[in-house]
Amino acid sequence: MRPLTSALCALAVAGGVAPAALGSAAAQTQASDPAAQVVQRFDDTLLATMKQGRSLGFEGRSRKLEPAVRETFDLPLMIRFAVGTSWSTLPSSDQSALLAAFNRYSTSTWAKNFSSFSGQRFQVGKVDTRGPDKLVHTQLISSGDPTDLAYRMRQTTSGEWKVIDVYFNGSISQLSQQRADYASTLASGGAGALVKKINDLSDKAAAG
Repeated sequence: MRPLTSALCALAVAGGVAPAALGSAAAQTQASDPAAQVVQRFDDTLLATMKQGRSLGFEGRSRKLEPAVRETFDLPLMIRFAVGTSWSTLPSSDQSALLAAFNRYSTSTWAKNFSSFSGQRFQVGKVDTRGPDKLVHTQLISSGDPTDLAYRMRQTTSGEWKVIDVYFNGSISQLSQQRADYASTLASGGAGALVKKINDLSDKAAAG
């Protein structure tokens, strides 16, 4: 997805490696990366759902995508990040309600935004290491300009790589936007108001 660095290209030329062979080696490295494999599986499920999107309808797409969303995204960690420092002060019942609402909303968003197929394809690109995390670059390619997505991945305590944030067009953090959006609702109405807000967004997605 991104051009190879000049240093890597220079190394390839010095070693007599053709650019096409280098590109193939890079693709193989990306394909074997465990974080990239998680993204690829999700992309495959998303694409399969899009191809059946119209016949499945919103509810059918949601049922098909919900297990993939749970498997791909670290939803408990994401809702903690989105709520912020006040998470640890919330009763466990509020935490559970927020997680359930966030899980539903996450699935609803994918089901709404990827509702049909018209020749799109996903291309998993390079994988960057950022401290304990990995950034898996992906493009959604269609008839127009490609859409750049980057999945920030982190290993769970059991060793699985899961998404903890999604960056749109290279810099727009989904999680940062949610945290800013949730803050005022939490401040004014507490966890109950935020649960209602998230569920209302899911209902809106379902209604189209």
